[in-house]
Amino acid sequence: MSVIRKELVYAALNRAYALIDPNIHDDIYKEYEFQEKTILADKSLTKDEKKEAIIMLNRDYDRNKILFNSGTKRICENCNQECLATLYCEHCIRNYLKAKFSNWTSENNVIDNLIQKCQMETLGPDKISEWIPYNNFKDIRYLTKGGWSEIHTADWIGGKYCEWDSKKKELKRNGEQNVVLKRLETICNRSLFNEVKAHLTLSNKYDFISPCFGLTRDPSNGSYMLVMNKLDMNLREYLQQNYNNLTWQGKVQIILNIIMGLKNIHKENLIHRDLHSGNILFYQYTNSWYISDFGFCGTADKSLNSIYGNLSYIAPEVIVGKGYTFASDIYSIAMLMWEISSGEPPFANYKNDYENDYEFVMYVVDGMRPKIISETPLKYKELMERCWDANPIERPDIDTLLDEISEMNKLYQNTLDDNKTEEQEGINLQFLIFINF
Repeated sequence: MSVIRKELVYAALNRAYALIDPNIHDDIYKEYEFQEKTILADKSLTKDEKKEAIIMLNRDYDRNKILFNSGTKRICENCNQECLATLYCEHCIRNYLKAKFSNWTSENNVIDNLIQKCQMETLGPDKISEWIPYNNFKDIRYLTKGGWSEIHTADWIGGKYCEWDSKKKELKRNGEQNVVLKRLETICNRSLFNEVKAHLTLSNKYDFISPCFGLTRDPSNGSYMLVMNKLDMNLREYLQQNYNNLTWQGKVQIILNIIMGLKNIHKENLIHRDLHSGNILFYQYTNSWYISDFGFCGTADKSLNSIYGNLSYIAPEVIVGKGYTFASDIYSIAMLMWEISSGEPPFANYKNDYENDYEFVMYVVDGMRPKIISETPLKYKELMERCWDANPIERPDIDTLLDEISEMNKLYQNTLDDNKTEEQEGINLQFLIFINF
């Protein structure tokens, strides 16, 4: 088998997804069929790379069939139940995990019940939340303190579940892997439990959410720790290092991933409440972006009376005490759109420009927004301005936002030749008409 160029495989998968037309490919089977044909016709891939891409596509398709309870069912040769997945049987995996319930405990019934619930709803062998004994980690090293939590790195002996072995009727593990351990000061704190619940629930189902493998407990002090995939850097760090080489196609791809992650959060009736570039993480291996840090995440019917997070990303209605809503998350997306377009955090120097935080936020309430940079694509500019509208009712909802940014991404994929830069193409599509100041 030839060497698989993973970066090209993921790029081909991204292209195939971007070119989906929801008016034509209006169910998950039509989407899958179109993506499969697009990948097989992709001249940038070798035969083996196409095979690898199709395997990845099939995994996603199996998960989506189970998530949406859609597709043709088959009878599993092992358990004789009707299942939707073709690469495995979701019932066999769940039964395998259920049989092990008595083998572990977090010593907290609420946590045990949460993990068991996630396992009974698992969509595939590579998306399983579990209780991980602390002695399964080695080389535990302090990394930093993020917000109210200590962050450590560690090597997880055995690693996460990754595949169902239908012959042995058991889950196989990935092998030793580097992970992040996020210490939770006390699980009895309601907000910390909400973070655990939100992160496990979202990561158990969806992409573009920072992957969380489960929980462990430090026996030295009894504190619980989230076990997460170690990603490469946050958006702020990425822009500092790569902004000068980042094309508009790349910028649109970043915000698309973030919006897809937020759609999954809103789909669960959750509001993130703390979106900023420090909470958007990059995984170079898949060239993908993930939303992280669910410390303030909560259901839409649970209001927070206090203001939390980074002031530059907080919606004006939240500042004046009207509370967080889905629309306040959309405002934060606008600030991220501006940051991606400019390479700088919004209002980066406000501490120097204003006497205090109150003076700054009052200017925001009165309509102050970051100055849009030249050469911002017109459609991008217009969408960003709608997202930071002072009236939350005027902001697009997450579905509209995803549709419009997906259309921009599709136009780039249709227009740009893989071996040419945007300047060489001389693009003059409507949304790529630049603003001149």
